[in-house]
Amino acid sequence: MAAGYLEILRARHAVRLLTGTLVGRLPNATAAIALVLFVRAQGGTYSLAGALAAVYGVANAVGQPVLGRLVDLYGQPRVQLPAAVASALAMAVFAFSGTDPLPLACAAVAAAGLFTPPLEGGLRALWPSVLRREEQVHTAYAMDAVAQEVMFTAGPLLVTLCVSLWDERAALLALNAVGVLGALSVVVSPPSRAWRSAPREAHWLGALRSPGLLALLGAFLFVGIALGSITVASVPYADEHGGDAVYGWLMAALGLGALVGGTVYGARRWSGVPERRLRVLVALLAVCYLPLTLMPGAVAMVLLTAVSGVFLAPCIACAFIIVDRHAPSGTVTEAFSWLVTTFTVGASAGTGLAGPVVEAGGALWGFAVPGAAGAVSLLVLVATGRVLAAPAGGAVVAASSENDPNRAAEPRFSSGDRA
Repeated sequence: MAAGYLEILRARHAVRLLTGTLVGRLPNATAAIALVLFVRAQGGTYSLAGALAAVYGVANAVGQPVLGRLVDLYGQPRVQLPAAVASALAMAVFAFSGTDPLPLACAAVAAAGLFTPPLEGGLRALWPSVLRREEQVHTAYAMDAVAQEVMFTAGPLLVTLCVSLWDERAALLALNAVGVLGALSVVVSPPSRAWRSAPREAHWLGALRSPGLLALLGAFLFVGIALGSITVASVPYADEHGGDAVYGWLMAALGLGALVGGTVYGARRWSGVPERRLRVLVALLAVCYLPLTLMPGAVAMVLLTAVSGVFLAPCIACAFIIVDRHAPSGTVTEAFSWLVTTFTVGASAGTGLAGPVVEAGGALWGFAVPGAAGAVSLLVLVATGRVLAAPAGGAVVAASSENDPNRAAEPRFSSGDRA
């Protein structure tokens, strides 16, 4: 299993790009908890903290595809680094001004979210130019999904560490400064500087003119709803079975399951088209959510939660491949950014949906939401099967003497843009 990942990490620039992207995304991964802690330290209410976190999330969801399109048009260094600096400066304004006046606080937090650089989509656009074989790119996508789980697990711990060493303001400033350094590490790398988007057809819809991409985004909206609803449904369950400690274990188990599933998935070479494989993965994801409604004791529930997360990272990794196959030429960064946005919006919607459901029917009905959302996601994939089966902008054929000594034409990803 380790051999496939080591092969990726030995590739030139791979470690730098992966590490720089993860570090550059720390401000985004830690924004919610950092904002909540800072607002509370300023004497604000949890409602205000939640509202500001929501402002950041909405602005981030809007900014990602817009900045992704700009990356496709003008290249990574000219967009990613200025966006990272602008986001960090906006958060610095918030850190020094605080929550009063409130309009300034909202504007600063919104700007920080809006200008968050699309490093995630940028990395996936770079992989085919760094890794020359298709199976290596598949493995890199899975490793990328696993690394995200690590980051979102370690990020909150870093926030609490910074707060314990300094204070809440210093945590905001330090994490955003580190994020700029991560973005800088990526954009000054040779692959990022050399990358150019493929020629694109001018169209106001950009990547969204692909029917296959729209179908995938529709399905992943419900995957996001499933994930977001679990975080809310777990709260009343934990209140009845041990409190905050149990809730922490449930969330850790969810992340651990995704880590294990993504690691195993990426270590294997898969045959067949990814669209069919995604339907199977989403079906398994939905099935694994169902046992949560049994709500056994805390230990058994932690195990069930870990199982429910096993197929999440494989679904995400498989979706990366499908995005690459369906993104219209010259829109790959934007397309990946739309996937990030859709998943984020879905998770937020799941959080909002699960609240009233839990209040009306308790934790049992709350845990029914992820299974139902997973089933709807599968229905979307099945209903749009014909659209997904025909990649619109995807694979192109390119000659590669480096990979083929006989100079035979080989299929390449749409994100194998000019580098």
